[in-house]
Amino acid sequence: MTTPTVDTTQELAAFLRARRERLDPRDLGLPSRRQARRTPGLRREEVAELAGVSVDYIVRLEQGRGLRPSADVVEALARALRLAPVERAYLFNLTQQRPRNADKPATSAAPPLAGLVADLSPLPAMLMNHRYDILAWNHEMTRVLLDFDTLPPAQRNAMWLCLMHPEIREFYVDRERVVREAIAHLRAAWATHPEDRALTDRIAEFIARDEEFARLWAERDIKVNGRGHKAMRHPDVGVIAVDFEVLIPLEDPEQRLVIFRPADEESQSALDRLCAR
Repeated sequence: MTTPTVDTTQELAAFLRARRERLDPRDLGLPSRRQARRTPGLRREEVAELAGVSVDYIVRLEQGRGLRPSADVVEALARALRLAPVERAYLFNLTQQRPRNADKPATSAAPPLAGLVADLSPLPAMLMNHRYDILAWNHEMTRVLLDFDTLPPAQRNAMWLCLMHPEIREFYVDRERVVREAIAHLRAAWATHPEDRALTDRIAEFIARDEEFARLWAERDIKVNGRGHKAMRHPDVGVIAVDFEVLIPLEDPEQRLVIFRPADEESQSALDRLCAR
């Protein structure tokens, strides 16, 4: 038996009906009615009022009549139906729209992820958002790179450090490749979050202050670095080569967990000596 492909129009209709019918009007502060409800949940009229659309529009959506709601309407429906984050994402996927507020990045580490970063010791690990802001780190990462606690928050950004910090600028053995790939990754994040003003301002700062960044940004390379290799010249123990992995948690998709693993025995030995100090 073959599995049928998804008919997004019909699935959208069924999903909206199911989520409407599971809601208790009393939980939404709606006035009680003397007449008993013949169907569970909210009436279409109530959903329409909560979402700011017409009743006819809700009827046509629930009948699968080929409508494609705008991102604003999808957001309004998600609020009206009290959808959980994963359900909201499902609704946006069904309508082939992108959430308007997808570009509100985390500015602090989710506590479970901050705990995970610490628990990953002795592997160097840190947590970033899509802007490359560094939100959490463990002891080993401070020994490999630098002590982020000594930096003002505005400078706790991996791209800023690579471009502006006098020590980190000369840190990578293959600096141009590292910078090129980081900029290509940042351009992809910028396109995904077009309304993130802070990110746009940060990129403008880099273009104005760093000729290398301006040149590479203009090339419009796109790359998402989920895995790779870096070699670093550490002033205390020499070259450390690492393989890195970038993981995106399902519960916090705007945060990125970065883990370094020594790429060879010499690098493992260097890391052991470094962290033992």
